[in-house]
Order: sequence, then structure tokens, then C-alpha cells
Amino acid sequence: MSAIGEVISILCLAFALGMDAFSVGLGIGMQEIRLKRILLIGFIVGIFHVFMPFIGLFLGKFLSSQMEGVAIIGSGLLLCAIGFQMVFNTFLKQDNQLLAPVGIGLIMFAFTVSLDSFSIGISLGLSGVATAFAIIMFGLFSMVLTWIALLIGRRTHHLLGAYSEILGGSILFGFGLHVLF
Repeated sequence: MSAIGEVISILCLAFALGMDAFSVGLGIGMQEIRLKRILLIGFIVGIFHVFMPFIGLFLGKFLSSQMEGVAIIGSGLLLCAIGFQMVFNTFLKQDNQLLAPVGIGLIMFAFTVSLDSFSIGISLGLSGVATAFAIIMFGLFSMVLTWIALLIGRRTHHLLGAYSEILGGSILFGFGLHVLF
């Protein structure tokens, strides 16, 4: 019974970690994104959700406690800036984005939504839980939840037109505020 409880705990934790990617993915998906790009974005987010806890296992608690606050503030400010820029550009009718989900923007997006899995990785190493299974589930859940969010956002974009950019930017800005506070 203990093994089943551990598996259920890991699956719940993986779902919770993937919900960050889901929330931000809704906002990103409201931009015009092709299906091929959606697949790539979800895959990259999943990879980051595998590597960040893996890195957390090795860096240790001291480094995490020193850097975690700065990284969280940075990610919250970045999400607020992207959200604000999306809303602002809607009113100006501009298409250039501060951080589009391509190239370095994709890496920053994946890094931002996987920061919480870094600190979880540290605690996994200390708890003795089935680490390999947990890390694989983190990646799998975040990848699938990102795909779902991007597809929902893409569909909403077509239904709402220009207002979807405002909604998407508001979601990103609100999530950035949530991260900060």
C-alpha cells in the first residue's frame, strides 16, 4: 500500500507542477501559433521539467536557498512584462512580441515555468522517493498540460480575435503577479 501511495503522491505533484505550464500556456496559446510550434513548445517545457529537478538534486539546499528568491522574482517580472506587452501591442496593432515562444523566448518560457520543479528536485533527493519515476512524470505531465493549454488558447484566439491577445496578456500578467506575491 505504501508504494501505491507514493505513486499517487508523485502523480499529484507532477500535475501540480504542470499546472504552471498550463496557466502560462493558455496566454501564450492565444497568439497565432502553428500546431508544429505547439508540439515543440510542449516538448521543450517537458524537457525543462525533467532537467530542472535533476539539476536540483545535485546543487543542494544551500545554493537553492540563496538563488531561489531572485529567480522567482525574475520569472514573475518577466511574465508581467510579456503580459503587459501583449496587451499594449493589441491597442497599438503591433505584432512584434517582447518574448515570442521561439528561440531564446521559448527557452525563457520553459525555464520560467519549470523553476518550481528545481526546488522540488532538491527535496526529492532528500526524501528518497523514486526519483527517476518522479522526474519522468514531471516532464510528461508538464508537456501534456502545455499542449492542452496551447491548443485551448489557440482555439480561443480564433473565437475571440484581437480580444484574445488582451485576455492572453492579462493571464500572463496575472500569473506573473501571482508568482511575485
